[in-house]
Amino acid sequence: MGATPKSDQAGLDASWRPLYRAAGVAAGCAVALYTAALIMVAVTAAPPTSGGAAMLEYVDTHRGSYIVRQLLWLLPSLFLMVVFLALAVAIRQYGRSYAVVAGLVAVSSWAVSFAWPTTGDGSLAMIVLSGRYAEATTAADRASYVAGAEVLSALNDVPAVIGVLQTLGLLLVSLLMLQGVFPKPLALLGVATGAIGIVSEALRPVLGGAYALYGVLLFVWLTWVGVELWRLGVNRAEPREL
Repeated sequence: MGATPKSDQAGLDASWRPLYRAAGVAAGCAVALYTAALIMVAVTAAPPTSGGAAMLEYVDTHRGSYIVRQLLWLLPSLFLMVVFLALAVAIRQYGRSYAVVAGLVAVSSWAVSFAWPTTGDGSLAMIVLSGRYAEATTAADRASYVAGAEVLSALNDVPAVIGVLQTLGLLLVSLLMLQGVFPKPLALLGVATGAIGIVSEALRPVLGGAYALYGVLLFVWLTWVGVELWRLGVNRAEPREL
């Protein structure tokens, strides 16, 4: 363990400390929300795996818990935008252009989550469809809502470009983190998580339970990076390098 080089201290001026502290808190919030989402999945009734009508009836019956589940999977994206913005700022002295590209890919991919129609566990749009399905008075009307539900269910099951971009952003940021500022083991964990994440997101339909490996790595990385960002925001001495 050694002192942080003077070049790091020059790039990590005190004016950015509020951002680093906010990002440390944001990382903790994201981990807490993801943990709560997993608990909700474990303790609530599982949605049907097929059939648009069955899905709409399930959502209508479990409306409250379904909304909570979707929000718990969606809201971490907001906090992760802050985390990756802070990381890009912290590593910018090792290559400003590269840091801008890595930060742009990472932050924008998580921002797009709010425009993406599904969360991986369902869709908030399913709430609207289930309500209209319940109010429909003709078979033709119900059929159109069932078709919409089946499209959303299919989108949950296919590889999403947004997921690949999110893991690519993590990989790009972690590669620059190898240059310093953060502990090298953390940077290496980020590289491994990003690389495994790209494969996991691209092959998600065929991986089954193996996809959980990426999730575990992301949890560990996010927790660790949150601690280091907080340290960066509160300590006069910059983070240690290993």
